[in-house]
Amino acid sequence: MKVDIITIFPRMVEAGLAEGVVGRARTGGLIDIVVHNLRDFTTDKHHVVDDVPFGGGPGMVMKPEPFFAALAAISERRGTPDAVVMLTPAGVPFTQAGARRLVGLGHLVLLCGRYEGIDERVREALATEELSIGDYVLSGGEIPALAVVDAVARLVPGVVGDEQSVDADSFTRGLLDYPHYTRPAEFAGRPVPGVLVSGHHGEIRRWRRNAALERTAERRPDLLADAALDADEHEWLSKRSKS
Repeated sequence: MKVDIITIFPRMVEAGLAEGVVGRARTGGLIDIVVHNLRDFTTDKHHVVDDVPFGGGPGMVMKPEPFFAALAAISERRGTPDAVVMLTPAGVPFTQAGARRLVGLGHLVLLCGRYEGIDERVREALATEELSIGDYVLSGGEIPALAVVDAVARLVPGVVGDEQSVDADSFTRGLLDYPHYTRPAEFAGRPVPGVLVSGHHGEIRRWRRNAALERTAERRPDLLADAALDADEHEWLSKRSKS
């Protein structure tokens, strides 16, 4: 899949893309990511990308012209994108289901705002959707763009070596992940749950399922209404609510 990221801080974005799963995916040719400097699409000698807001008020607003020019260049060089995503606190919350939807597309463009935001005409004419990674305000869209790329890249076949680990991730079935342990079997007076070293795989699966349900019920009960639960899991939750 192809991803284009438009930003005024390309080095910041490139640094985040260079390591870990995403870095290996780029090197291996599993995902084609190009970072574009928005200032390259300005026409003045100072490469200005912002201006004062109409109507007054604090801060600056990112101008529409560079974004329109950048999208036109991307479409000409790399093909028409399937989605143009604006990263903004006003967007729809980004979820695991959203990552699965985006990975099904062939070509994404991510728009990173700064200052007080991007001129509304970019949203109206260019953006096909808006995404938020949480109910808080960051200095710009670069960190949200990296979060979206990381979440989507993990779902590209071959990016994560053990695809079973992706299937077990939090939110994959609408539940939080179960707790994980490794050696030593006891540390600082805290032993690993005995079932995990028992060798009984059926009991281990059952413990992990129940631990995921318990963690979700305690921390994110709102997720349970839409979680893909089987009959045993529904029964477990029913018993828990009665206890």
